Amino acid sequence: MILPPATLGMLGGGQLGRFFVAAAHEMGYKVWVLDPDPHSPAGLIADRHLQAGYSDYAVLDAMADGCAAVTTEFENVPADTLDYLAKFVPVRPGAAAVAVCQNRIAEKSFLRDNTLPHGPFAVITADADIAAADVSLFPAILKVARFGYDGKGQARVTSAAEALHAFHQFKGEPCVLEAMLPLDAEVSVVLARDESGAITAFPVVENQHTGGILDVSIAPARVAPELAAEARRCAGVIAEQLGFIGTLAVEFFVTGGKLVINEMAPRPHNSGHHTIDACVTSQYEQQVRALCGLPLGEARQHSASVMVNLLGELWFEGGEPHGRYREPDWSLLHAVSGLRLHLYGKHHARHGRKMGHFTVIGDDMADVLAKALAARQAIGVRDA
Repeated sequence: MILPPATLGMLGGGQLGRFFVAAAHEMGYKVWVLDPDPHSPAGLIADRHLQAGYSDYAVLDAMADGCAAVTTEFENVPADTLDYLAKFVPVRPGAAAVAVCQNRIAEKSFLRDNTLPHGPFAVITADADIAAADVSLFPAILKVARFGYDGKGQARVTSAAEALHAFHQFKGEPCVLEAMLPLDAEVSVVLARDESGAITAFPVVENQHTGGILDVSIAPARVAPELAAEARRCAGVIAEQLGFIGTLAVEFFVTGGKLVINEMAPRPHNSGHHTIDACVTSQYEQQVRALCGLPLGEARQHSASVMVNLLGELWFEGGEPHGRYREPDWSLLHAVSGLRLHLYGKHHARHGRKMGHFTVIGDDMADVLAKALAARQAIGVRDA
C-alpha cells in the first residue's frame, strides 16, 4: 500500500484531474500534476504543477523521482510516456490498457475479439476501404481513430461518396466507419478495479447528449434491472480482459432493447460526476484507492441524482458566439435545494467547453429530475 502523506502523480490537468487532486488531498496525499497548460485546472490546486509536455523526459524523471505512483486523467497521454514512467514507479492504468482505449480501431477490434456486443463497423485507412465497405453500414458515422472526443473528429455520412469526402476532410487519418443504430437510450457504467482483480461498479447511468456532448446524466438509469446487470457484467469483462487497474468507464447504446458498447474511457468519466455527491465513494476516490493499493470503497448510491453539464456558451449573453461575455447568475442555482454546483476554474469560456456542472440529489427521482431540468432552464442551458 502507498499511504499518506505520499506524493501521487497525475498526467493531465483538466477537470477530471482537478477532482482527483481534491480527493487525494482529502485522503492526506500530495499530488504533482504534469500538464503544459499554465492555467491547468488541476495544476491550480496541486502541490506542484509541472508545466511541460508529456514527452519531456527530464520532467518525467523528476516526476518518477518525486512521486510514489502515477495515473492519468485522459487517454491520449503517449503510451511511451506511460511505459517510461512504469520503469521507475507504479503506473495505473498501464500503457497496454490505455493504448486499446485511445485508438478506435484497437478498441473495436478488442470488443470483437472478446465477443462483446458491438455495432457493425469497418476499418478505414485508405479510399479503397470505403469502396469495399458493406453498403448495409450506411447511414454511418465516420470517426477518426485517434483524438476524437465530444463529437469532434466525427461525420455523419449516408453513402460511400459522403464517407470518402469526410475521410479526405480528416486528411486521410485512420478511421472507423460505424453503422448508425436506432437508439432507445444511452447508458454508461463506471467501475473501479484493483490490483487483485476486485471490481466495484457504480449503478448504471442514463445519458442524454446534445451536439455530441453529454448534457444530462440520470442515476440510477431508468432501464430494466436485467439490462443494467448486463451492462455492469460487460464492463467488468472489459476491465478483466484489459488487466485494468483504476477507474474505467464504458458507454453503451441501447438499441432494440439490447446493449451495444459504444466506447471505453480508461479514467473517470463525465457521466460519473454525480458520484461526488450521490455515492458513498466517488469515482475519483476510487481512482486514488486503486492507484495506491487501498481497498476499494463502497460504490453504493445513497440518493437519486441528475447531473447537468455547464458549457462555455452560458458565459455569453443569449448563448451566442458574439454575445456579451458575462458570468452566469449562479444565485439561480444556489437557491435550489439539493443542488451542488461544481465550477472547474478554467481560465476562459468558449462554446462547447465544459466549464462546470451541477448535480441535484434527493430521495425521489421524479422530483430530482424536475428540479434539475428547471434549474438547467433557469441558468440558460438551451436545447439543441
